[in-house]
Amino acid sequence: MRKTVFFHPVTIFISSLIALGVSLYLYIDSYLRVNETLKTFIQKSGLPKEQFRSPETWIMILTLSVLVSLIIIGMVVIFTYYQKVIQLYRMQQSFINGFTHELKTPIASLRIFIDTFKKHELTREKQLDYLDLMGRDTERLQSNVMQILNMAKIEDRSFKPNFSKINLGDYINNFLEKNSYLFPDVDFQLSLNNDSLIEADSELIDVVLMNIIVNGVSYNESNKKIITITLEEERSGHLLVIKDNGIGVKSEYLKDIFKKFYQVGKSAKGSGIGLYMVSQIMKLHRGKVSAKSDENNNGTHMCLQFKRG
Repeated sequence: MRKTVFFHPVTIFISSLIALGVSLYLYIDSYLRVNETLKTFIQKSGLPKEQFRSPETWIMILTLSVLVSLIIIGMVVIFTYYQKVIQLYRMQQSFINGFTHELKTPIASLRIFIDTFKKHELTREKQLDYLDLMGRDTERLQSNVMQILNMAKIEDRSFKPNFSKINLGDYINNFLEKNSYLFPDVDFQLSLNNDSLIEADSELIDVVLMNIIVNGVSYNESNKKIITITLEEERSGHLLVIKDNGIGVKSEYLKDIFKKFYQVGKSAKGSGIGLYMVSQIMKLHRGKVSAKSDENNNGTHMCLQFKRG
């Protein structure tokens, strides 16, 4: 344990800064002592004082201090970058572990159903029940794969959204209607402005709504899950607020939940890319997304600001 602490990057970095600072101090101290000795010698020997140029001494010290400061700044920048790379690596590992688990579960379930069909004679009613369950597993697999494909598409610099004018209020109603089978036990409470035209890519808006609602349902331990969707007019555009009555997010995590691969806690569900995609899609639409939670972590508000179309 002690050896690990001694060779930790932070320990080495701090030790290097201290060593560099001490070296600079000892060099300047030694340089001043030599100059003071030289000055005393010149005074005692009666040599011309013009040969001893004191200003050059301080110019040398100043130049040396500036150079060392630049070295320290460079070390800090490199160390900061290194820490960010390490953090990203850990988040990627967490993402891979979580995503692998998300894939393994439906695959294992499908394998069990296939073996059951092979080994047993099933009634038609039982077959339909199993086929429904298999259909849900394939939808789960498709959803996970589409998350990765959508992220790759959004991060592609050559990607150009297919913008068109849509009525956001009507669009939300249609989205909930066509995906109602995914949220059978959720009570949606809507307050939508029907006059809310925006310039948007409808497929990307689907991704935004799906990720936020799925999060609101997944991180919800209430007996009755409620999603409240409010669409209001603002001076610069439209404000869409999607609120759930789930466990909420602690205030110290709110600024990080839109980062790529970020997950709150080791036992977090999902892949850590859903809200990242939401933030990137909102940027493509020249909009903003933010989050806030109640003081008692009773639910989360996702606030989406759209420009007027």
